[in-house]
Amino acid sequence: MTLRRVTPTPRAVDWGLFAAVATLLTTGIATIYAGVPSSAWIIDLHALSGVVLVLLLPVKLHRVAHRVAPSRLTAARVLSVGLAAVTLGALGTGVWWIFGGTLDLGPWGLFHLHIALGLLVPPLLLMHLRTRFYSPAEATRSGRRDVLRYAGLVTAGALIWRLQGPVNDALDTAGADRRYTGSREDGTGDGNRFPVTSWVADDPDPVDAADWSLSVGGRVDSETSYAADDLSPDATESAVLDCTSGWYSGHEWQGVRVGDLLDAADADDAAGWVQFRSVTGYRWSLPLSEARDAVLATHVDGERLAHGHGYPLRLVAPGRRGFQWVKWVESVRVSKRRELGEWLAIFVSGF
Repeated sequence: MTLRRVTPTPRAVDWGLFAAVATLLTTGIATIYAGVPSSAWIIDLHALSGVVLVLLLPVKLHRVAHRVAPSRLTAARVLSVGLAAVTLGALGTGVWWIFGGTLDLGPWGLFHLHIALGLLVPPLLLMHLRTRFYSPAEATRSGRRDVLRYAGLVTAGALIWRLQGPVNDALDTAGADRRYTGSREDGTGDGNRFPVTSWVADDPDPVDAADWSLSVGGRVDSETSYAADDLSPDATESAVLDCTSGWYSGHEWQGVRVGDLLDAADADDAAGWVQFRSVTGYRWSLPLSEARDAVLATHVDGERLAHGHGYPLRLVAPGRRGFQWVKWVESVRVSKRRELGEWLAIFVSGF
């Protein structure tokens, strides 16, 4: 049985590659928000798309290998070779991560390299398509056969993805145990001894508690301000901090229930959002009903929060990913609508 008989036609392969990359990019971005088990399908779809890409890419490279001989290289083909190399790098680092691989790149690691290479693929692919684009209609001339071949391909991809768990178990691969988000455990129940990471560039000087205060304002009847000594850690929340850097850590957090702060300020029940703002200008909002159950933590596993983990206050938002757990909180603001500028703020606050 030849490779040609069991694989889609060349143009169907091209559009299959495009669909796989588009799905990987979309689901990769969506995984940032996948903080509850019901969203695990996003991570599964991301992984399945990666396996399909792994199966399709060798077919594509086999078919075009003759075009990249040194004597036949053009600028467009050099770009294509670069695209293939970056794609293989993104796939390789993803597979390496699944099977417990690590890589020390200073403040970064293997997971960051996987993300960086993955984000490079779409722009390179779009540049590649400028010289190689053709209508999807041209890829549907052997429609039924290609549909059957792709059905087989996706089925094979799903089986391979499901087999990686038993393979890791059989090999007893160190570091391969992962949460449904793909994150690995690090520092659970061990106080401040879990990774210190910040979204983008947030890295303020240590906060002086004597000069710090927490304000509660916005759509409230009584704006309130608290000094550090006014906040008694009388609320406890067991929650998993799942960071988009590829690690998770479960802890018992002690602090102040946000609902108690809102009640003390007599917040407007008709308001829709509660925004938590850091001393760096970084900020994130939660729906009012969800925010009431959140905790502003002063302690973790009985230890006072370290600076790197958000001293004097860090938002604990169960079911949310780590970048939404705002550190160094200095303001709680109730509003009717969510501030659109939050998305800009989280990327520039550290600068």
